[in-house]
Amino acid sequence: MIAGLPAVPAMAQQASAPAAPLAAPASTPAPVVAAPQGTIRAITVTGTQRLEPDTVLSYTKLRIGQPYSQESLDQGLRDLYETELFADVQIRNDNGNLTVEVKENPVINRIVLEGNKRLKEDKIRPEIKLAPRQIYTRSKVRADVARIVELYRRQGRFAATIEPKMVQLDQNRVDIVFEISEGPKSKVRQINIIGNDKFKDGELRSQMVTKQSRWFRLFSSGTSYDPDRLAYDQQKLRQFYLTEGYADFRVISAVAELTPDKQDFIITYVVEEGDRYKFGDVKVESDIRDLSGDLLTKRLPMKKGDWYNAKQVEDTVDTLSETAGLFGYAFADVSPDFNREKESLTMGINFRIANAPRVYVERVDINGNTLTQDKVVRREFRLAEGDAFNSFLVKRSKDRINSLGFFQEKLDVEQKPGSAPDRIILETNVQEKSTGELSLSAGFSSLERFIVSASITQRNFRGKGQELRTSVNYSAYSKSVEVGFTEPYFMDKNIALGGDIYRRDLNSFRYLSNNDRDTTYEQTTTGFQIRAGVPITEYMSLALRYSLNFDDVTLDKATYYSDTDGDGDTECDPLLGGRYLCDAIGKRTTSSLGYSLIYDTRDNRIRATRGQNVTLSQDFAGLGGDVKYVRTRLSASKYIPLGGGFIFSLTGEGGYIHSLEGERRDSTGELVDKVRLTDRFFLGEPQFRGFDIRGVGPRVVRRYYTTTVSNGTVTGTETTGNNNRTDDALGGKIYYLARAEVEIPLGSGAREMGLRPSIFMDAGAVAGLKNPGLINGNGQFAGYCSATGLTTIKATGTAANPICPTNYVTGQDFAVGNGFVEEYLGDTLKPRLSVGFGVNWNSPFGPFRIDIAKALLKEPGDDNKLITFNVGTQF
Repeated sequence: MIAGLPAVPAMAQQASAPAAPLAAPASTPAPVVAAPQGTIRAITVTGTQRLEPDTVLSYTKLRIGQPYSQESLDQGLRDLYETELFADVQIRNDNGNLTVEVKENPVINRIVLEGNKRLKEDKIRPEIKLAPRQIYTRSKVRADVARIVELYRRQGRFAATIEPKMVQLDQNRVDIVFEISEGPKSKVRQINIIGNDKFKDGELRSQMVTKQSRWFRLFSSGTSYDPDRLAYDQQKLRQFYLTEGYADFRVISAVAELTPDKQDFIITYVVEEGDRYKFGDVKVESDIRDLSGDLLTKRLPMKKGDWYNAKQVEDTVDTLSETAGLFGYAFADVSPDFNREKESLTMGINFRIANAPRVYVERVDINGNTLTQDKVVRREFRLAEGDAFNSFLVKRSKDRINSLGFFQEKLDVEQKPGSAPDRIILETNVQEKSTGELSLSAGFSSLERFIVSASITQRNFRGKGQELRTSVNYSAYSKSVEVGFTEPYFMDKNIALGGDIYRRDLNSFRYLSNNDRDTTYEQTTTGFQIRAGVPITEYMSLALRYSLNFDDVTLDKATYYSDTDGDGDTECDPLLGGRYLCDAIGKRTTSSLGYSLIYDTRDNRIRATRGQNVTLSQDFAGLGGDVKYVRTRLSASKYIPLGGGFIFSLTGEGGYIHSLEGERRDSTGELVDKVRLTDRFFLGEPQFRGFDIRGVGPRVVRRYYTTTVSNGTVTGTETTGNNNRTDDALGGKIYYLARAEVEIPLGSGAREMGLRPSIFMDAGAVAGLKNPGLINGNGQFAGYCSATGLTTIKATGTAANPICPTNYVTGQDFAVGNGFVEEYLGDTLKPRLSVGFGVNWNSPFGPFRIDIAKALLKEPGDDNKLITFNVGTQF
């Protein structure tokens, strides 16, 4: 049998009536039979199932041998009902022989939720205090209903109703079923503001967290009604007016009314702006010996006659407190004294710094780290026990701990009084997050087509801050296996030591005329690297590395090899592959030693919001091996918070590689560039958006022609159709790349979805090669002709009329195939420029990045690309 309990609706307006109470208990106390006062002779308890009779009597004051009256029997009934253990109680009196008949409340078997779709059970169940094996009481059910309703109200669903029901079972047990009708989400249809003359409604609405529901705010959570947010918006309005000089501003009333259809809210603010004030006399008075009030007064950001700005006053208090903290006065009290002149509408301010003792660090406490060892956090502190307090070093410590990436971002270092007035305790409360990643992923990118990867990474191995990683990657053009380990504090010294072992297979490709690609050379690299890093100053460090690579570069013999000298042995044919590909093949060993000098002031190395980073790197190859060069790179970045969540970043990088080898010639004896194809810089997607992979810089474009010979006249026609053109990027010895980007903040709803849009501008170039020497040596065109019975012979000519050999029978007509011309393009440092926007999205099916960029400046031969994206999934 199911017994219904009355529904408890969720009301949705400021003046709404309280929720209707649950019905009265099923049975009301039975009237006690009137009897004269006397003495209790006997007490009998009946109807108990779980409780002992003596336990029931212990809840009352009725005892054998004591006198009783009508009032004492009524009190006994009330005492038993107040225990909430009984559904019904009766007391019968037979001349002092009392019979207490009870009906116990049932025991809860289970709690069931029905109808909840928008809120999952794991969100609702913590609000339910009833639990299996507890005694059922109506008051507890009412309290649980009220908590669930409040939970839905917090989600903006003010039309939600909860109807509790009780399902009777055997052995006096029940199931409690909460039937939930969630209703639609209540939106804010309109925000009205009354009394504002100085600022328009739209300008004031922009200061509020609550927004009017509109179609373009599909992903915004600010359009839902929340009474707490209503109070917060009043404070936001006051803050805005105070920053504009209206010191007397106040919100007279804020009313939220539910629309007649009970779907949305209309919010009305009544405000009083008041007069606008300017700053009067502003000064600083300091009772601390090390702080000069006159000097600090000169550094104040506000001047007499400026419009009053309360936010500027608050920031000044913080700045003065931080300044005192730099001198070791952690608990310096900075208080602004206001002198308001209503006649002149000026606000004078006297910032008073009270005397305080210089403070020293008594101890550093670290709480919340269950996996990470204390020393991993402590070694990032710039202050130790016994040091003089310094607020700047406290902030720096916080930034370094955040940069570890082991803890949640909302980390703070609290300053608490120590055992004496001149002692302070620095308490760091951390909340650890997962630092281990085990992932198998598959995806599709515009760069490498189908991608499969597997990786195991532990960035806090054994809780010691060590990083251990292994990865396997496979795509259409690259394959790799890598194992790496890094110890950031070797032997507990401030020395980082690490190494990598890897095998990388790269299938380089070229573009064809129909946007297809085909493989050119295959490069297999097997090697290892050893790294070490030491700090020089707080912000500067030196990293050293040694690498040893064994490379094997090969070409497809069926495509690029021929018997050029007729001895029966095939070799790379420049007519088929070009000099640049034939020069690249072979086995070689590269032994290099390098260093990086790093200057880094970013607040977070993982996702910076302010600060800068400059890195100078050089690698010297030639400590043994077959390759000798010096490669130099310089990169710099700066992050600037613009306010309102906007973050501006400016980055730049450049590099140059100089060969230390002598002249090099190919198999035909032609001089070739000293820097090998596989060691050069390449530029394009993904680092240069708006251009395809390797889409910028020096390249050889080969266009194919069909030629015919008739009576000694040669005619050439460019081949049409698929793959009549090849495009081989050659890279360069010098490059530069610059980027300006602004990250745009979104509403909390979009942030929860992991959306991070940005707009950007990229500029760069790569150049500096020696002309690769086209096949005819004239730097413009090359080709060859063939016909049955004739030997393939190199020839020169023009694009329209390639010249073919004349040793054929006069008047004989024949077709000549496989003619081509080559052009060397793109070898210039003139900037290429692109602008666009992109979005990072941590989607439910994996990370997703899309960029739409338009190339505004480009050179002949460059390959531009409008849209690039990368998407994958984890399983």
